[in-house]
Amino acid sequence: MTDYRTPLADIRFTLRNIVDFDALTGLEGFAHAEPDLVDGLLDEAARFFEQVVAPTNRDGDTVGSRRNDDGSVTAAPGLKEAYRLYVEAGWGGVGFPEEYGGGNFPWTLSIAIQEMLTSANMAFSLCPLLTQGAIDALIHHGSEIQREIYLEKMISGEWSGTMNLTESQAGSDVGALATKAVPRGDGTWSITGQKIFITWGEHDMADNIIHLVLARTPDSPPGTKGISLFLVPKFLVDDDGGLGERNDVSCVSIEHKLGIHASPTCVMSYGDNEGAIGWMIGEENAGMRAMFTMMNMARLSVGLEGLAVSERAYQQALAYAHERRQGRAPGAPKGVSSPIVDHPDIQRTLLDMKSCIDAMRGLCYRNAEALDHAGHGIDDDDRRRGAQLAALLTPLSKAWCTDLGVELTNESVQVHGGMGYIEEAGVAQHLRDVRITPIYEGTNGIQAIDLVGRKLPLDGGAVVRAHLDSIGVTLADLDGIDELASVAGHLAAALDATTKATEWLLEVGSSNPLDGLAGAADYLAMLASTTGGQILADAALAARESGDADLARNKALLARFFAAHRLARVPGLRAGVESGIDDLALGRAGILAG
Repeated sequence: MTDYRTPLADIRFTLRNIVDFDALTGLEGFAHAEPDLVDGLLDEAARFFEQVVAPTNRDGDTVGSRRNDDGSVTAAPGLKEAYRLYVEAGWGGVGFPEEYGGGNFPWTLSIAIQEMLTSANMAFSLCPLLTQGAIDALIHHGSEIQREIYLEKMISGEWSGTMNLTESQAGSDVGALATKAVPRGDGTWSITGQKIFITWGEHDMADNIIHLVLARTPDSPPGTKGISLFLVPKFLVDDDGGLGERNDVSCVSIEHKLGIHASPTCVMSYGDNEGAIGWMIGEENAGMRAMFTMMNMARLSVGLEGLAVSERAYQQALAYAHERRQGRAPGAPKGVSSPIVDHPDIQRTLLDMKSCIDAMRGLCYRNAEALDHAGHGIDDDDRRRGAQLAALLTPLSKAWCTDLGVELTNESVQVHGGMGYIEEAGVAQHLRDVRITPIYEGTNGIQAIDLVGRKLPLDGGAVVRAHLDSIGVTLADLDGIDELASVAGHLAAALDATTKATEWLLEVGSSNPLDGLAGAADYLAMLASTTGGQILADAALAARESGDADLARNKALLARFFAAHRLARVPGLRAGVESGIDDLALGRAGILAG
């Protein structure tokens, strides 16, 4: 079983060439993020996650978290100590405001560090990830008192956070939730109800757990318009910030899951006795706005999970391919058993993994870069453009990277052959762990609907057209470069098909939305793959300018491989995008009638 090694060279290349990280230092509050300091943080983060967190991954899977008879949850072996060291090192606060104890670095740097954390142990990483979402909701929607009481301890990691959305009868239809909030007459609310699938809803790693809970107030309107958001701590907090008595919150059970066994996925009950005490965040009936603040942060992080687990699975597949000898590769001497990496099909598989991983990393980091401009841009126009680009890229990051995460970890199992199906080899865990990611934070079908229904019409289609224009700029830069001629050809064909599909959706979506929704998943795959092709082409162009011949050769190879094996498929997806709703409706009336 291969230990995780941080791909520092790839991370640094992406930060300096695919993302313009140096330009971020010119944004408000980021002047201190100088190259030497950032490189030092990356080095130390790599050491920490390789040595402290990565070794917990196997026991986290085989032993897992455990619910005790009293409703408490004990973390998997090694995680409590790793979390203590994580808090002491301050890794959770890198990208959060200095006024609450954070490092105030660009979120793009936080994403790079989060990639390392997630590759080291995805199940463990979910606890800081959920806390990040809760922090972001409090920063944007909490009262000054709430921010003063809770943010410093949550940013440090001393207190963790959760998102409590899902109920058994509601699922992704959040508007169907039934949890109730009744005013107690003193500014607090009594919360009663049950939530399911609450990641790290109960554990023994942090001193307190701050639950953010969606609930309905009396006489609230039906559906999503009648939902409010409440802060419900595991332990009540005294006026001086100390911990008081236990709130009426309990973990009823933890789920027995396919993967991420170290992460306790809890059924949480509120108000079994006198009612859990909660405080409203933001305005009454405005909980969905605050929820989407949490979810948009989480969606990028979930997309990053697809990248991070794929990276670890690739490292393990590459090492195995060099170690395992089987068959005689073409050209090898007779009687010699060749390492399987010498076989063309294994080479194809590994290059597919590596090229997709580089594209995924570039997409997630560019998504984070857009968020940095949205929050810290030099002027209103910069902030607006950043917010719009982040809105467009988020469903791509979440859906494409997690779909690829499942596909690429499956390829890692395939490289291992029969050993990949044996748990002791360790690679099966990656596939089991990453399988949840296309479901998390809105299924990938929902991401496609969001892209076509909400993101394409932004600014009358100007946002997506500007993004496609940027791909055209990359295409023009490829002109006349012989070793990238095939990249230019496939990127041009993909861009043309994606542009035509985009215009079709913008025209049809306003007149018959069902036709647009029918092809939404294929369209997301088109736009994301074409964007991935642009990223790898940009990487090849940047490597040519670096003066490093080996780097230039490798980046050009990855761009050509992705173009031939991934970009070449994009034009074929257009038919699915434009097929419309008719056959789906016929299927629903006939084959799918049940």
